[in-house]
Amino acid sequence: MTSLSVVIPATDARATLDRVVAAVRRAADAPEELIVIDQPRELGPAAARNLGSRRASGDVIVFVDADVEVHEDAFTRIRASFAGDADLAAVFGSYDDNPEDGGIVSDFRNLLHHHVHHQDAGIATTFWAGLGAIRRDVLLELDGFDEMRFPHPSVEDIELGMRLHVRGCRVILDPAIQGKHLKDWTLVAMVRTDLLRRGVPWLRLVLEKRSGATALNLGWSHRIGTGASLLLLVGLVRRKVWFVGSTLAFLIVLDRQFYRLLLRRRGLKLAVAGVPLHFVHRLTAAAAVPIALIAHLRASSRAKKSS
Repeated sequence: MTSLSVVIPATDARATLDRVVAAVRRAADAPEELIVIDQPRELGPAAARNLGSRRASGDVIVFVDADVEVHEDAFTRIRASFAGDADLAAVFGSYDDNPEDGGIVSDFRNLLHHHVHHQDAGIATTFWAGLGAIRRDVLLELDGFDEMRFPHPSVEDIELGMRLHVRGCRVILDPAIQGKHLKDWTLVAMVRTDLLRRGVPWLRLVLEKRSGATALNLGWSHRIGTGASLLLLVGLVRRKVWFVGSTLAFLIVLDRQFYRLLLRRRGLKLAVAGVPLHFVHRLTAAAAVPIALIAHLRASSRAKKSS
């Protein structure tokens, strides 16, 4: 049977760590090895995961974030994925649809993640280390996560996924592999993370690698939604009531499945609040484009001058 080593990067001293470790230990088909990296404190998650991977002895390394409480069947599903597919290099899952109750913004952000991962189930061109598993030999051959480029939480797992894809590795997104996200989001933290920790560095990767990525939040429906959100902003600025109404209606229809999820899981209050929050999320994604493009052009210019 495939042996599992769980690696939890915990150098940021999350208060949820004890709950996360307890969930790993009580899960069915629990891993043969559990490695928590909580020292030294200056390590970012990429470096902490790499350190844990070098210490691990399992055939497959399962990365679990220090604020993700795995479901009881998570490891059973992971073992079955690798046992049933000899060519599988990596598999990752999703947050569940019942996040820790942290308020409207937290519920919105965590359910959005759940929704996006369920939409894109199947063969993937990316990777997610919040709850993701990869064969140890494959990870070591790729030299792990890029801890030099990503000393802080960012898109180090997406970058690894891009290298897996270029290498021709088979990666699967199985949203049935789930964990409860225990993070408490604020609006400011959501915007800052989506812009500076996710959006800009992700788009820079796409530009540098000349990738036509359409995975997860880069899918065509998300691009259309972002474009429509920009039009909605223009309509609001110009006070075109009919245009605002029609564009808003289009966005609600486009994302109706997501709003149904919000309604089903948290009621009318979140479903209504989800519309402006989604608008902010999409505007943040749009703002990342020029910032990433300028940063990319400056980096290219510096590289040409140095050569």
